Amino acid sequence: MHELIVAPFLTDHLVLRPGDARGIKIKERHYLELRHVATTGNALPAWLRDAAHRQWGLTLTDARPSDALLVRDPPPYGHGRASYEVNNGCNWACDHCVYGAKRHEGLAWPARERLLHILRDAGVLWIELGGGECTIDRHFPETYALAYDLGMMVEILTNGSTLFRPQVLDLLTTRRPYRVTMSVYGATEETFDGFTRRRGAFKKFMRGLGAAREAGLPLSLSVVVTRENAHEAPAMRALAEQHAPRVREYTHMSPSFAGGADPLAQQAPEYLHNRTPFTGCDAGHTSLNVNPFGLASVCKVSRDHPIPLLKEGVAGLSRLGDIADRALQRHSGCSSCALQKTCTTCMPLVTLYRKAGSPLDRYCQHA
Repeated sequence: MHELIVAPFLTDHLVLRPGDARGIKIKERHYLELRHVATTGNALPAWLRDAAHRQWGLTLTDARPSDALLVRDPPPYGHGRASYEVNNGCNWACDHCVYGAKRHEGLAWPARERLLHILRDAGVLWIELGGGECTIDRHFPETYALAYDLGMMVEILTNGSTLFRPQVLDLLTTRRPYRVTMSVYGATEETFDGFTRRRGAFKKFMRGLGAAREAGLPLSLSVVVTRENAHEAPAMRALAEQHAPRVREYTHMSPSFAGGADPLAQQAPEYLHNRTPFTGCDAGHTSLNVNPFGLASVCKVSRDHPIPLLKEGVAGLSRLGDIADRALQRHSGCSSCALQKTCTTCMPLVTLYRKAGSPLDRYCQHA
């Protein structure tokens, strides 16, 4: 397996090491040099060996450069990141979940294999595998391994319930992700199990968390605060900070991606607070979301006018930027709002809140 990935990304050229979030920025001429080395079998240049040793403590030999480097082609449209919802099914039943009905359904392996090749050809360098709970999908091992082998930096979003299983640990330690993101739903067994509606969920979470730490996997923990577990928020933060170097907190509940209102009922009112103004994003231009059936959209929230990648291939993504630009345009009452410059909510998310019949104070300053 490759030691390093060499790839264009937006206007830069990068050298990345699978399993590590750190990278090295290089000049275009160095990218072209490494591309030539990978195809001819010439010795690895001294500057690369020195840089790899400084950045990662990695000792590269020049005996088999084709084994050391995986050189990615320039992307046709600039899409460098993707989130792929492997399967929306889940083994837990959290009421705050934005996926609504958690159906166990997705692509069969031959179609999924072709989809991953399309994403590679589109230039996707960072891929997030999620769901649902992606690790319980029947084709998760093959999906993860192929994404890695095609030269993608892989992150998984997981509830941690399977991370202690030997086959999962072996997969993630043989082909290391650059990040494993887990969600914290409680600091005690009673609260955690009640939140997930699954007896034994806390024990599985802690067992998975412990196994991931012991294996040295790069952990990120998301503390999710709702009305059901807000009383344990300080303890949840403490638990997260004890086990992971990267901790984020999520307190604002959103409608389901289909516009369902059920997750909004889980909002802890005391955790509604002002957020930073939304100043735009590059979703649809440099990143995309793919649902379990291979339909590409601007992002997880903005799913209108999806592109069937299995039918149209990479060329279908040429339309995604225009779709994104139209989705972000303010409309209805928002188009003439005098507070647009300080609005904290993008238009696709506003649309979901409206569809869900949400109270105005959840997303609009006029509340």
